[in-house]
Amino acid sequence: MISVKNAAQIDKMRAAGRLLYEVLTALRPMIVPGAATIDIDRAAHRMIMDAGAKPSFLGYKDFPNSLCTSVNEVVVHGIPNGKPLVEGDILGVDCGVILDGWQSDSAFTAGVGRISREAQRLIDVTEQCFWKAVASSRKGARIGDIGFAVQSHAEANGYQPIRAMCGHGIGRKMHEDPEVPNYGERGHGFRLLSGMTIAIEPMIAAGGWEIDINGWDVVTRDHSLCAHYEHTILITDGEPEVLSLPQFARGEGGS
Repeated sequence: MISVKNAAQIDKMRAAGRLLYEVLTALRPMIVPGAATIDIDRAAHRMIMDAGAKPSFLGYKDFPNSLCTSVNEVVVHGIPNGKPLVEGDILGVDCGVILDGWQSDSAFTAGVGRISREAQRLIDVTEQCFWKAVASSRKGARIGDIGFAVQSHAEANGYQPIRAMCGHGIGRKMHEDPEVPNYGERGHGFRLLSGMTIAIEPMIAAGGWEIDINGWDVVTRDHSLCAHYEHTILITDGEPEVLSLPQFARGEGGS
């Protein structure tokens, strides 16, 4: 069932989004060679709890941590650990918070120290795919328009969107209807309504889109690099609002 939020509920999701943005911003300087992802996870957990919120991921289907930390060919759901990050790695950091009963979900991929030009290009294009999708997320558009925007931009740059993983509705629950795939056809799928809140999350592989699942880790089958970028957005009567990126709220733009 599609959940359309009222003004008071949207304000609560804005507050959750602001907190999540603050947490992820604070984590970025920790992503350096030699750092352990478990320490980054502990820092996120502490900030979320100190703010009177809860980590969305901790305990969700028995997930053991507050962050997903996905290195190189790991697409999503990497479990934080004590292994030091290595210069040249790329790290996807995915986090969710529950504040006053309402959720926000966001992710980014960052380089560890100096990374290759090819790895940086993949990260950049993945973020561009997100903004292409946001531009297609207007009242009256279709879910397929979002997927088409991601897929067409990724493929134009020689990359592939991961097909088996997708974005989702979000609100009181982390995963609500509808699913938001990263590929699709224009004019197909559920029609977007003002007041809908969805998480758009391009996962873009440098190689093929096929995946394998190793425990929690979702990895590219060909072991190519994969980048991930995500925000929680609100469909409005005009420009979409990026709830987990406050400076781009209410249609103030993106890259």
